[in-house]
Amino acid sequence: MVTMDEIRRQLTGPGGQFEVVEEVVDGVPMKVYKDRFPNLRVVAQFSAAHGDKEFIVYGKRRITFREFLAGVNSASNALTAAGVGHGDRVAVLAQNCPEWCTSFWATVDLGAVLVGLNGWWNTDEILYGLEDSGAKVLVADRKRFERIAAEVDGIDTLERVYLIDALPEEVAAGGTPSAKLHPFSELVAEPTDEFPDVPIDEADAAVIFYTSGTTGRPKGAISTHRSMVANLQNTVYVLAATSAYQAALAEESGDGAPPPPGGQHVSLFTSPLFHVAGCHSTLVVGMMGGLKLVMLEGRFDPEAALAAIEAEGVTLWSAVPTMIWRACELPNRHEFDTSTVQSVSFGGSPSAEEMQRRIRETFPNVRMTTNAYGLTESSSVATVLTGPDSLERPDSVGRPMPTVDVAIAGPDGSHLGPAETGEVLLRGPIIMPGYWNKPEATASTVIDGWLHTGDVGHLDEDGYLYITDRAKDMLIRGGENVYCVEIENRLVEHPSIADAAVVGVPHETLGEEVKAVIELAPGAELDDAEVQRWVGEALASFKVPTIIERWEGKLPRNASGKLLKNVLRGEGHVSFAETM
Repeated sequence: MVTMDEIRRQLTGPGGQFEVVEEVVDGVPMKVYKDRFPNLRVVAQFSAAHGDKEFIVYGKRRITFREFLAGVNSASNALTAAGVGHGDRVAVLAQNCPEWCTSFWATVDLGAVLVGLNGWWNTDEILYGLEDSGAKVLVADRKRFERIAAEVDGIDTLERVYLIDALPEEVAAGGTPSAKLHPFSELVAEPTDEFPDVPIDEADAAVIFYTSGTTGRPKGAISTHRSMVANLQNTVYVLAATSAYQAALAEESGDGAPPPPGGQHVSLFTSPLFHVAGCHSTLVVGMMGGLKLVMLEGRFDPEAALAAIEAEGVTLWSAVPTMIWRACELPNRHEFDTSTVQSVSFGGSPSAEEMQRRIRETFPNVRMTTNAYGLTESSSVATVLTGPDSLERPDSVGRPMPTVDVAIAGPDGSHLGPAETGEVLLRGPIIMPGYWNKPEATASTVIDGWLHTGDVGHLDEDGYLYITDRAKDMLIRGGENVYCVEIENRLVEHPSIADAAVVGVPHETLGEEVKAVIELAPGAELDDAEVQRWVGEALASFKVPTIIERWEGKLPRNASGKLLKNVLRGEGHVSFAETM
């Protein structure tokens, strides 16, 4: 029986489809693909071959690749006419929708820079993002534009705002608060098959996405054409490797995964587009791979997600763990036909065995689960856990992508050996060149080509990465290191706990004490003694929470699914507590 290691060597070795070689990039030796797309516009041009296949399904709208690209090229021409050129910034502030996707491709195809603004931000945060990036153009939907409508004329760098859901006659009649406003329909008024023809270098900036901002002001992480293409080809490699493995299984057992309907995979699109998982790893991958992307309207609803899976015959779903968990715990989940789903992917946290069990119980024909680890600063995925590894090592986030190096650094910066815990470092073409206009932050984060992630973890003897915690979230209780994620994974395995977070609180003698904040499952009741017993059965006594708080409603998380621990500590607030 062929192994995943053998498949990897075949695909990435000399003459392989994904042959990996070493090059010096910006003075740093790193692994790159020998054959790669030179920029994102070439990716868009490549996707034209998908023609009349459906690309985006959004409510009642069904858009083919041909229609979508014609609108993208129209928007590129319109932006050029509006004075947007190489390196200029175009910001997008909107919920997931086809117009967000059009704006992205129209911008990067010009060599301009797409600024993805967090749709949950409040007025001050949005204004900060616009002013920090120096955006010349803003594309926005009405709901989010209303938060800044009164301030738009005061942003000197902002010349135009294209309102997605504005009617042309509304703007023409002066029914909007600023002369800068235009209807989005102007951008797509002249569809064409002709792509822009402007030079774009691998090193050119393509996207600025702001970090989650759980502490201090957000920083704009730059993704280049090189880093986004590297992430794209890493992801396609994973798909090719898992397909080859499944084919080998099918040949051996005669029971391989069924082909997708019509030969086209259908992906449920639930990750926010202003996050690298949504933009880099879903939109861009979907474009090149010829996927049908099924986008939900409005805030995430697990019942709507399951209904879309049934209606569209979804085969792939990639989401933050919270979304998948909510679908898997929906009381009426078995009323929906989920038999078409073959693969479920997630990231943001290690995968507990219980989550693996629930995925397979809810989606009975899943042949592959994939857990990925990455950051905004790494242009999405750095390591991946898939294939048989998902069951054998559920607490790992996998091994590095073919063009990624992972190291563990000790307190003195030296690289540690297997099983030694320290800060996770990443290197490769996926790593950002830096933060927008933040040279000091860049210098302290990217050192000699290594991205210092701020995450704590270790590698095992076989090179699998285990994320233990965020460095700033590690507790030291009575001289013992306490890694929050370990306790959180145990808590959520309790049938009465829907979600959980662990934070440290000051203690006079111990330094810090362990506090658990839990979200109870609907209708559940649970006393403190039971919570402590549950944790104590699996973990050391110093890891058992001594303080337990019950949270009303859903625990606060940002768009990427990360717990807002500053809020749970009472150090901050949820600026805009809704999903899009």
